[in-house]
Order: sequence, then structure tokens, then C-alpha cells
Amino acid sequence: MHKVPLLINGEFVESSTSSYIDVTNPANNEVIAQAPCATEQEMEQAIASAEAAFETWKNVPVTERSRVMMRYQALLKEHQEDIARILASETGKTFDDAKGDVWRGIEVVEQAMNVPSMMMGETVENVARGIDTYSYIQPLGVCAGITPFNFPAMIPLWMFPMAIACGNTFVLKPSEQDPQTPMKLAELFMEAGAPAGVLNIVHGGKDQVEPLLTDPRIKAVSFVGSVPVGQHIYRTATANMKRAQCFAGAKNHSVIMPDANKEHVLNNLVGSSVGAAGQRCMAISVAVFVGEAQKWIPELAERISKVKPGLWDDKDAGFGPVISPQAKQRVLGLIQKGKDEGAECLLDGSDFTVPGYENGNWIGPTVFSGVTTDMTIYKEEIFGPVLSCMGVDSLEDALEVVNNNPYGNGTSIFTNSGSAARKYQRNVEVGQVGINVPIPVPLPFFSFTGWKNSFYGDLHAYGKQAIRFYSETKTITSRWLEDDIPGGPNLTISID
Repeated sequence: MHKVPLLINGEFVESSTSSYIDVTNPANNEVIAQAPCATEQEMEQAIASAEAAFETWKNVPVTERSRVMMRYQALLKEHQEDIARILASETGKTFDDAKGDVWRGIEVVEQAMNVPSMMMGETVENVARGIDTYSYIQPLGVCAGITPFNFPAMIPLWMFPMAIACGNTFVLKPSEQDPQTPMKLAELFMEAGAPAGVLNIVHGGKDQVEPLLTDPRIKAVSFVGSVPVGQHIYRTATANMKRAQCFAGAKNHSVIMPDANKEHVLNNLVGSSVGAAGQRCMAISVAVFVGEAQKWIPELAERISKVKPGLWDDKDAGFGPVISPQAKQRVLGLIQKGKDEGAECLLDGSDFTVPGYENGNWIGPTVFSGVTTDMTIYKEEIFGPVLSCMGVDSLEDALEVVNNNPYGNGTSIFTNSGSAARKYQRNVEVGQVGINVPIPVPLPFFSFTGWKNSFYGDLHAYGKQAIRFYSETKTITSRWLEDDIPGGPNLTISID
């Protein structure tokens, strides 16, 4: 049985722990590897290694750090399919979806290559007579990242390349459910020329997370995952005087106006609702049909019914299994609650299986209509291939539904009306808005900007906000004397 190694001080080492977590293939639940629960000593070694490496890495010229990222993105592109195969085998994603996961991470590394221009400070000459003021952007120190199972390539690549490009060092604790993918990312990062200790990777569960939140050597923590865990990490990290950015749950709505292009709407809702088995924090899980558009719901269900789950290398598979038996049972329980609470189940994927892989975590596409905001399937994030359809009379009613929801990760509106789109984007209380675009995840030169209970913190992932999260600003005011300055001491707060 393959035991996933740790990465400490530039070495891939087998843990001395006696506690391991099985890594399973979601298609059949066979064990394919074991992730170690790093010991206290190994956690200490990882943090100490990052702290020691920071003393030299922070002084490496920013252009050299950029070149490491250039080599890294070239290696990621060269090995994209290799990474995707590992990713697909431990997540169950289809091969194309796995390649997309890797590619969206590569885009962030490409942005990290631009770090010299993003770390430029400001300057003003002669703010007072003979006095200049200028600022530098400097790294924080050791940073940590805690990442989820659903994007084991993209989300680690949101974090450590940006942090390290800024001059920090990093300790990553990836999901124990699919740890082999981030280890491949780390292998390529070392090959790109990253010095020992700049990136360290530990594995485990809650016991391995806590030291990252409490150790004073760690200055900032980035997290993606569920709401309860995100709240705990944010509270604990900030109580220990750390910066924290915690990306949490979502309930993303798509509003469909009756003047929208019907074909475009239906095609986009199919992919955005059940793609990746619905295991996306930006998946569309609620479709709000306005007025006459409600007549499209049966046809939408019929189209979604044609999407079939399957194995990662099945070219006809629309998506794969959910990550674990526990995740499957949770989704099935929510589907049953939807039926019990009065929603109409137009398409039921509860009994779906793939022949020969009956032990897998399969759930077929599922569509409900007549969903109301007091139903459990509306209130909870399902994280499965389940779409809830609602009907309202007007755009104002749709805005009220979306704005009353406690989450604010992403939303979209489908319409041919510029005024309706502008009204929606202006008034909706959600951080990322798509107009005739179903999943509005921004490219990395912008930032990923969830709101409300979808995000805890001030500065978001990637883009300019990531640079600010992983750095400090130092402002210098200087005077160089050419001649003796007449006069006595200045006892005011004025600069002269």
C-alpha cells in the first residue's frame, strides 16, 4: 500500500506516525493509498523548516522568485495530463474535468509570475521641502494553507505560489481524501528550483490543523471548506493574532428572465448544476425562473436526465461519483427531505449505479421543482448533482430571494435586457456575478470575492488582494541634508 509522504525541508519523507487515513477510489471505494497523520514532531519540523527558509528566501530578488514561477508553470503545463490522471483516480472526476482543475491552477501560477509589478510600492518626491516618502511591499513570513477535496490542484495553487512569490514560505495541509495530487504539484515545484523549506506539506485531520492556527511563527492562514470549519479556523487564527481568509459554503442562484435565450440557458444550467457531481463551491444549485420562463423547467429536467455519471476515463461520462460514502448518504438524505417537504422531484438520481462499480459513491442527476425557501434542500448546501428550481413573478422577487440567502459566493442572471442585467448586478448582495455566464469564477488577475457566510476575512484569494494578504507595506519618509538647516527643534506634528 502506497503511503503518501510528507514534504519537510525539501525532502519527501515517510511519516513515523502509526495513524493513517485511507485514500479511496470513489468509483468503487477501494483503498489506493494511505495518508499519514503527521506527528507533533513532524508538524514542528515543517514549521521550523519554513521559518528557517524564510530568512534567506525573503532576500531572494523578486525577479528570481518570478523565474521560479515561470519554470513551474511550464512544468505544470508539460505534466497537466499526468496530474489530471492522479487527480481523477482519487476524486472520481472525469478526465476533462480533472484537466480543467489543473488548468485553473496553472492560470494562478501565471499570475504569480507577474509578482514584480504587483509588489511595486508608491513614491512621492518632495512631500515637504527636501523630504521624500515611498513605500515597499514586503513578505509576512511563514504562511499556511488548508485545502478541500473538491479541487486538489486548483486550490493549493491558489495559495502557495502567490504566497511564495511574495517572498513568504509555506506549510500546506491538503485534504486527506485526495493528497496525492498536491504531492505531485510539490514534486514539480521542487523540480522548478524552489529551495528546501520554502514549501512544506503535512497530512492529517483536525489535530494537524490546530498547530497551524496557534503557532506564533505562522503569520497568515488561508482556508477553503465548509462553513463550520471555516468559522472555527477564522476565529482561532484571528484569536491567535494571525491574518485569515476563509472561503466557506455557498448556495448559488441563477436567475432566468423570460427574455433570455432559451437554448443558451438550458445548456448552461445543465453543466453548471450537475458538472463535477455538483461538488463545486460555485455550482448553480438553485435556478430561479421568472414569469413565463417557468415553463422551461420540464425541458431542463429532460436535458439533465441525459447526463450520465461514469468512470473518469469514460468519454461519455458527464461527471463522476461523489467523494465518499458519507457524502453520498448526506446527499441522499437531503433528496429524501426534499420529497418529504413537498418539492416535486422531476428527476431522481437516488438509485443510480454504474454496472460493475455498484460499491461506488454514485448519484444520478436530480431535479426538483416547486422549491421554496423554507425547505431543507434550499437552506442547506447539498454539494451533489441536485438542482432546485423555483418560480417567481418578477426580477424584484428574484432579488429578494437571493439577497435573503445567508450565502453570497456567486450568482448569475440570464437575460437579453441590459437594464435588467444592470439592475441585478447593482443590487444583488453576492460577491461574484455572471451575466449570461453560469459560473462567474474570475480569472486570476481579478480576485475571488465571495460575500456573507461564503467568506470570512478581508482580503480574498489571488489577484491583487492576494498580494496584499501575503504582504505588509512599509512606508519610509526620508530627508538627506545638503547644508545645515537653520532654526531650533520642531515641536509640532508638521513636516517642514
